[in-house]
Formats: sequence, structure tokens, C-alpha cells
Amino acid sequence: MQLTDTHCHLYWNKFDEDREAVVQRAIAAGVTRILVPGTTIETSKQAIDLAETYEQVYAAVGVHPTDAETLNESNINELFRLAEHEKVVAIGEIGLDYYWVKDPAKQRHQKTVFNSQVQIADALNKPLVIHLREAGDTTHGPVFDDLFQQMEYWFDKWLHDNHPLGLQPGVLHSFNGDSLLALKAAGLGFFLGVTGPVTYPKNETHREMIANLPLERLLIETDAPFLSPVPFRGKRNEPAFVRHIADKIAEIHSKSPAETASLTADNAKRLFAWGD
Repeated sequence: MQLTDTHCHLYWNKFDEDREAVVQRAIAAGVTRILVPGTTIETSKQAIDLAETYEQVYAAVGVHPTDAETLNESNINELFRLAEHEKVVAIGEIGLDYYWVKDPAKQRHQKTVFNSQVQIADALNKPLVIHLREAGDTTHGPVFDDLFQQMEYWFDKWLHDNHPLGLQPGVLHSFNGDSLLALKAAGLGFFLGVTGPVTYPKNETHREMIANLPLERLLIETDAPFLSPVPFRGKRNEPAFVRHIADKIAEIHSKSPAETASLTADNAKRLFAWGD
């Protein structure tokens, strides 16, 4: 079975004592590709280091919205240079977070920083890995509306320029919006990342949203070391556990685990262009 983990923070200190073993367990579990997104310039460098160390690992570089204050005119060029690396296949983890950042001025700054990083994606033709989190538990709120508003300019530009990102702009990481938002995002060409919470017993509404989407729009992510799936909930997550997410998606869509794993791996290959 061919599996991919399209979002794992492998540089996190929770992996410091057994990182090599974590990668080897992933390989043994059938994981052929792992995408490691940065959240700051420093962790973006660490993601590249891991991509250079392990054949199966690729990197994304970017500044997370909760770290937006760290990106400025003096270091944006450094991020651009990192993005040019041959094993960097995406720009991320970038986006909007209104859960941890509630100050309206800082939320506006997040949008500025987001757009500055989309400019890098535009210049280098690398897709986006987008983080979105609402201020509360709602599945349809202002953070999604603000993202779509921010993206209007880019979709108009990409349509005018016949730019590849206009058809396939990226992935909405660990998507937890409602079905209407999911279908809107998929209609714009976004892939939607599915993480461990899809396996949680009380998350039936989330599973219904997944059921309403074609498998061709889904990517599988662990977000390790966070969001461990059942039966590892409450423990450190790792890429080998991606199998449990794939199995749940297969159950939701009445497909075999092997077919689901293969199709979502093909989705990741189309988006990130990382070869066989």
C-alpha cells in the first residue's frame, strides 16, 4: 500500500530522541512521501535539512500566521531563497488564525504576511499549504470568508496569466469547515487535508463533510506530533499513523484502504509534483 503524509512537523522537539526511528517506522508502514512544512524561517530551514537527509521527505517553507510578526522586509528575501530549493515543493504553512490571534490589527497583519508569501508561490509556481482557524468552534466563520476574499485577487491574476496555480492553488490543511465551504474550496481547485479528528467517535459532522467530497479532492495528513488518530489519541502522532486516517476515509467512501491510499497519493503527486 502506497501512503503519503502531506503534513508532518518532523523537526519538532518531540521527535528529537527517535527521529530516525520515526522515519523508518513510516517507511515500514508504506509511507513513501512525507511533506514537512515550516512555520518560521528557522523551522523552514530545518524542514529543508530533513528533506536533504531523507529521500522520502520533502519540504514546504513559510511563516505560520501566529508567527506573522516575525516576517518583515528584511527577511522575506531569505524565505524566497529557501523556497527555491529543489526539494521545496510548496509554500507553507501560511494562512490566517483567529483562534490564537484575536487583535483585529494583528489579524490584518496576518493578511499582509499571507499575501507576501503568496507572491513567492506565484513567482516560483509552488502551491500553498494553508492554515485556517476560526476564533471559536464554528465551522463557518470570518476566517474562511477572509481567505476567499484574499484569494480573489490571485485567482483573477492567475486566470489572466494562465498560471497553473489558478487551477490547483494548494491545500487547506486539516480542514474543519462545513460542507458548503468544503465544496466551495474544492470548486476553486483546492485540495482538503484530512487529519486524525476524522477518526474521533463524536466527529460525525466532520465525516459527513468528507463524504460529500470526491476522493480526488482529498489529501491525508497527520499534522504530527499533533492530532493523533484513534487508537493513538492522546499520544504523540507520527507519520506511520497515517494508515488509520486512510482507513477511515476508505470506510466513509466505501472504498478499499489500498484504493484510497493510492488515489490520495496520486492527488499529492499532482499537487506537489514530487515524482514517483
